[in-house]
Amino acid sequence: MKRASGFFAAAAVLFVFLGVPAAAADKPRAAIASAHTLATSAGFEVLAQGGNAFDAAVAVAATLSVVEPQSSGIGGGGLFLLHRARDGKEVMIDARETAPAAVDSKLYLDANGEPDRDHAVNGPLSAAIPGEPAGLVWMAQHYGKLPLAKSLAPAIRIARKGFKPDGRFLKELAMRKDVIARYPASAALYLVGGDAPKAGWTFKSPDLARVLERIAEHGNDGFYRGELAQTLVDGVRAAGGNWTLQDLASYEAKERAPIAFDYRGWRIVTAPPPSSGGVALAEMLNILGGYDLSGLDRVHRVHLTVEAMRRAYRDRAEYLGDPDFVQMPIAQLTSPDYAAGLRASIHPQKATPSDLLAGYLAPAQGTHTTHFSIVDQDGNLVSGTQTVNLIFGSGFVVPGAGFVLNNEMDDFALVAGKPNAFGLVGNDRNAPRPGSRPLSSMTPSFVIGADRVGVIGTPGGSRIITMVLEGILAFIDGESPEKFVANPRYHHQYLPDVISVEKGAFSPDEVKALEAMGHKVNEAERRWGFMNAVSWDRKTGAMQAGSDPRGDSGSGVVKP
Repeated sequence: MKRASGFFAAAAVLFVFLGVPAAAADKPRAAIASAHTLATSAGFEVLAQGGNAFDAAVAVAATLSVVEPQSSGIGGGGLFLLHRARDGKEVMIDARETAPAAVDSKLYLDANGEPDRDHAVNGPLSAAIPGEPAGLVWMAQHYGKLPLAKSLAPAIRIARKGFKPDGRFLKELAMRKDVIARYPASAALYLVGGDAPKAGWTFKSPDLARVLERIAEHGNDGFYRGELAQTLVDGVRAAGGNWTLQDLASYEAKERAPIAFDYRGWRIVTAPPPSSGGVALAEMLNILGGYDLSGLDRVHRVHLTVEAMRRAYRDRAEYLGDPDFVQMPIAQLTSPDYAAGLRASIHPQKATPSDLLAGYLAPAQGTHTTHFSIVDQDGNLVSGTQTVNLIFGSGFVVPGAGFVLNNEMDDFALVAGKPNAFGLVGNDRNAPRPGSRPLSSMTPSFVIGADRVGVIGTPGGSRIITMVLEGILAFIDGESPEKFVANPRYHHQYLPDVISVEKGAFSPDEVKALEAMGHKVNEAERRWGFMNAVSWDRKTGAMQAGSDPRGDSGSGVVKP
């Protein structure tokens, strides 16, 4: 998932009361936080029809595919972390994209043998086989209560009738205009007279509505087989890509056991590989668990947190990849004993220069992603993060499909040791293989305490993991979702050896103190992330939700 981006979509937070007794009418019965008001409303529409959090997640995700195509969609993929209240089952649905069978690193080299960035990030060669449709079908069929036709109905209606995009949609569409203009179906869908549309434009995608109707009626076969599959393969190959019908027919969403560990009496449940987020999060919190952070001043707390980040980011790319193709020392990396050894290497007063740590190759990262969090009246939880990689993915729309394809091939280490679009390089553990899934930073997570439960996640590139770390620490310290999603952020990822800082995160005196310890601090960073989180106090029944104010048209609503 993702390079940081300063422009994030409209946010929405709603609470509703669903058939509760009068005596309990002052307590919200469900909470949803997502990146768009229409997506959040779609989730509640499905809950009101008798659906559960998993049905609502299908509705939210599918609607985001319509209203936020620059960040996610059925042409991309995602990771969906679920908690089922009736039996406590916790599982992650892996709907990450896969490399086509004909993948060949030579296709991403220019005539001089250097990486061809254009082929890696633009057009059909950059597109991996989408996973989101299979993930939504799996979630509905195995965990939902409603038929897909009901859960997908809001997205179908919006795609057909249209909506007026917000400022972020229009701004980011303008950023990708030149690439979108290369492809006739893309230009016809997203541009007006060959130019980026202006405020007041109504966006419709009747082709996408028909695709969603096929999925609603036929499940996976409506997307991965039959007429639509043939349309996708013909369109990709005609434009220079290499998909086959077998690539689509062989795609499967997979259930994976989450990573779960304890941090100071709290149970953290988070994403396993092919996400690198959960392993890195466990490593960082295990390191920090050996300190009394509450007894430290701000500078020393930040210092130790940065040192934990530094070590976890070194390990995440050194050891992680697609679990179906790569053997990984997950038990060791998430072990408190391993963290104790790392903790012993941290000087309490001095930064550790990154070049003094063992060698490191960072995996490729995408940039454009979205996240939503849900808790329903029964205590079911969903933390979902989905993506198309860069803004508007590959920029390529197959004629007749109505949605943009991802450019997740750039999330692989297409050429070992060569940088991707963001100057990051990777090793053979993240090399593309037929059917393999690229390493991701997506970190959908649950934070479960004696009384309080938090559901948290965010987009934001390689910074996703540290944002979730900071959100979890703030939630455990007692902050509400509305507060911690808005906190100024800081980030360190081993290389480059610098603390990236949002404006207002540190005072001038704190910056000086950190620099005196040997840290390099970059305060020139724009804001990043678009965190959406919900919480539930199981003792009182109270629910709260927070949607990142970094979005340009966020809203919070309580319905009595």
